[in-house]
Amino acid sequence: MSQRVRKRVEEIFGWMKTVGGLRKTRYRGLARTQLHAYLVAAAYNLLRIARLSPALA
Repeated sequence: MSQRVRKRVEEIFGWMKTVGGLRKTRYRGLARTQLHAYLVAAAYNLLRIARLSPALA
């Protein structure tokens, strides 16, 4: 069970690093970097919601 949960978490962090641009920070300061991470996580959640909802035909 633990390995399945770990795979899911690592998948999210991998997406955030590659697609979300969190491999290297582009902002200086903790507050701005944290805000950027929150926005990337929100974008990932929106993509998940879009994939979960049935396709509009």
